[in-house]
Amino acid sequence: MARFVRAPGGLSLRLEVRALVVVVALLLTVLTASVVLIGTGDFPIPVGDVLKTLLGDGNAGQEFIVNELRLPRVLVGLLVGASLGLGGALFQSISRNPLGSPDVLGLSQGSTAGALVMIVLFSGSAAQVTAGALVGGLVTGLAIYLLAWKQGVHGYRLVLVGIGVSAVVTAVNGYLITKADLVDATRAVVWMTGSLNGRDWDQVWPLLWLCAILVPVVLANARGLRMTEMGDDVSYALGVRVERVRLVLMLAAVLLTAAATAAAGPVGFVALTAPQLARRLTRSPGPNLVPSMCMGATLLIVADWASQRLFGADQLPVGVVTGVLGGVYLLWLLVTERKAGRI
Repeated sequence: MARFVRAPGGLSLRLEVRALVVVVALLLTVLTASVVLIGTGDFPIPVGDVLKTLLGDGNAGQEFIVNELRLPRVLVGLLVGASLGLGGALFQSISRNPLGSPDVLGLSQGSTAGALVMIVLFSGSAAQVTAGALVGGLVTGLAIYLLAWKQGVHGYRLVLVGIGVSAVVTAVNGYLITKADLVDATRAVVWMTGSLNGRDWDQVWPLLWLCAILVPVVLANARGLRMTEMGDDVSYALGVRVERVRLVLMLAAVLLTAAATAAAGPVGFVALTAPQLARRLTRSPGPNLVPSMCMGATLLIVADWASQRLFGADQLPVGVVTGVLGGVYLLWLLVTERKAGRI
């Protein structure tokens, strides 16, 4: 159900009531899960003490554990999940395809290639690996855009080109692993799994600033993106500069995906599943950008809690958990699409 709200200056805003309820519910869920996750570990802290510590009223030991060890990890998880959810929603809307996510299009693999180059060829530091992942994602995104361009970028061609680029980059990544020595290969494989272990404030601030810049840009172009889903001809007739909107939003999606991969490694399937789950909850047409962000953050935080608590003494990288859940979801999506006659 949608309502129109009259704003000062004669402007009117379309408010999706169900979508607003879903966003609020997801925010409450992810905030609760974040507090529980901060209190989880070898030194458990009750939820009440976590809240007191976050408000600056904990003892010295609790403040060190919460503010220096666990809070940065949770914030990286929130930002990475939100970035992947938003990036996935943008790509799926631009390509008009539920499989049009950074995982399928090869952007995550491109960021991985950039990181592997720094690890294997240069034995780079953590900062250099992060820079390599950003550059790799940007180069891969540019290559996909140029190869898919033919009087504009269209969804079907974008997905096909992305799958081809993904296959090539995956082969390059495998070659780089075989050329590495044992220490670098081990380090690379751990990074490629996707993990939030050991994340600190050095990963929080760059990702936070990037989101603070890109999210308003994306939301400012959300109306144009929604118009493009009606077709290019209709969008042009309504005054939307279609290719400009697509280029700006694709660049934003590439940067968000590359930055998320640089911060936590290639965490699989969050970008694929978050927008689709958000769409099913809101039952709203259009890109569902804000619900997808909230869903992505929720999925990653819950998966990180599961990776720490559901496997006994063994703590799994969060990428393993999201990979299993995402693979099951992908199979379900393919079966559903086939029954509907769309594939």
